[in-house]
Amino acid sequence: MNEILKYDKEFSESNFKSFVDNVFIQIHLAIMTKEIEKVKHFMSDEVYDAYYSKVENLKSRGRIQMYDEINVKSTAIIGAQILGNAISIEVLLISRYMDYLLDEEGVYVSGENTYRIEKNNYMTFTKKHSNKTLGSVRKCPGCRAPIDVNANGLCSYCGSTFDLEDKGWILTRIETR
Repeated sequence: MNEILKYDKEFSESNFKSFVDNVFIQIHLAIMTKEIEKVKHFMSDEVYDAYYSKVENLKSRGRIQMYDEINVKSTAIIGAQILGNAISIEVLLISRYMDYLLDEEGVYVSGENTYRIEKNNYMTFTKKHSNKTLGSVRKCPGCRAPIDVNANGLCSYCGSTFDLEDKGWILTRIETR
């Protein structure tokens, strides 16, 4: 962590882990509601495209992905490195939830809906060294209205997306086992 502090004086391991937990939960909620665009600001284009394809596939098949009783059991930083002009942190997030599909009428189709299963989620977050500060109040890039980045990256006034890429940590890889 000392290496990270050289490049990011404001880094806090506990705040970072809370952020990671929030991103994980928000992504899964966005998949369930088929509103993946609401979390685009947390992800690289590649990660977003993969989730977008997943949601579009669900829509085309008339399916609803459910993650009932979702929670984060633990979050641990398992690696960190400096890559050119960026800091990269690898995290192991252990989650538990029921993972199943419903049809559009809410009828069970497949998956586990009677008990929570545990999954290991390997996630990589990246932040540019030259990042701009977020400040205490985030402003919409379109209309400058205040925006709650943790709840939703879309401005409720004009619909613009808040881009974290030049301002904070973004999810650049996720693998679930």
